[in-house]
Amino acid sequence: MKQIGIKSLFAGLCGVALLGFVIWFLWPQPVLVDIGETRIGTLAITVEEEARTRARAIYTVSAPVAGRVVRNALVAGDAVTRNETVVATLRPTMPAFIDERSREELRAALSEAEAGIEYIRHEVGRIETETELARSELARAQALADRNLVSVENLDKARRAAEAREHALAAARAELEVQRNRYAAIEAQLSEPGDFDQNGQGFQELHLTAPVSGEVLRVVQKSESVVAAGTPLIEIADTRDLEIRADLLSTDAVQVEVGATARILDWGGPPLGARVTRLDPAGFEKTSALGIEELRVPVILELTSPDETWSRLKHNFRVTAEITLARIENVLLVPSAALFRSGDGWAVFVFEQGRARLREVEIGPANESSTSVHDGLDAGERVILYPDERITEGTRVAVRADG
Repeated sequence: MKQIGIKSLFAGLCGVALLGFVIWFLWPQPVLVDIGETRIGTLAITVEEEARTRARAIYTVSAPVAGRVVRNALVAGDAVTRNETVVATLRPTMPAFIDERSREELRAALSEAEAGIEYIRHEVGRIETETELARSELARAQALADRNLVSVENLDKARRAAEAREHALAAARAELEVQRNRYAAIEAQLSEPGDFDQNGQGFQELHLTAPVSGEVLRVVQKSESVVAAGTPLIEIADTRDLEIRADLLSTDAVQVEVGATARILDWGGPPLGARVTRLDPAGFEKTSALGIEELRVPVILELTSPDETWSRLKHNFRVTAEITLARIENVLLVPSAALFRSGDGWAVFVFEQGRARLREVEIGPANESSTSVHDGLDAGERVILYPDERITEGTRVAVRADG
């Protein structure tokens, strides 16, 4: 009898353990979830678009007269110096006879070109004086800014004025070179066939120098050949003076303000600072990869990061422009991944003591990661990210372990 009692007790204990295991196994387990937190912060509303860098000023050196261009030893990427580096050599071909009337017209044009050279030379002198003044004003503003005696806006204004004068000076010097080439072209047209040798080659070659210091972008005419007047020979640009063009959808472009801050991403280095300098006044049609016709507006940006941080960027490089459309300070933010539709509004699940609690919320502006909340949540509350159909009001939940 005693052994029978022990066996019965053991069987009872096993039954209780088995029953406990079945109850534990069938008991609903908490749903593992990811958790985010609401906070007070700044909401930056941005738009991203693929963009390209481009040299602010590209110079195409063309043949001023018809002739035989000598084979060019320069290649793309070679450095050139303004008015020093010979970028193309041209041997003018024998000109045709011209009548007296045409000759008088050419003489008048030659006098006009000579006057144009003189005028541009004085313009260069005037702009050089203004540039020196702008440099002095910038140096003075910088010195005052270092002692906190002038605002950042005034310093920035002085810097922009100096940069504008520098660009104006470069443009005036380039125009002077254009006028000189024009003078040489007209002078060559006035040459008589007797001024050329029997091979049809002029006694004096035309050596075309670089109109700006920078780099060779493209050698258009590489091999030696006979070219007509006006034929492009080589393209040159100062690749340290870059701007960025992003073609935004017109619905996004109308929200962009000149002077808006931006970041340049996906260029092969750390994010760069930039700002919007210009919006084109007209859009254009562009067909997307899905075959949809879109209206886009060119937006021009300039880099504000130090030059040494983006020195490897050159002309026509692909980048991504992230432009700030608006910035809202001191607003309650919730992770956008926690929001879902609830009827005609929005809702979140708040994590409270191991349970999911449904909370209706009123939201405002948003970006990809965060959404502003006007009502329904308080700062510091924990919300469930990416809620699925397993989670309803009161569902037991547990925080997913990291990793």
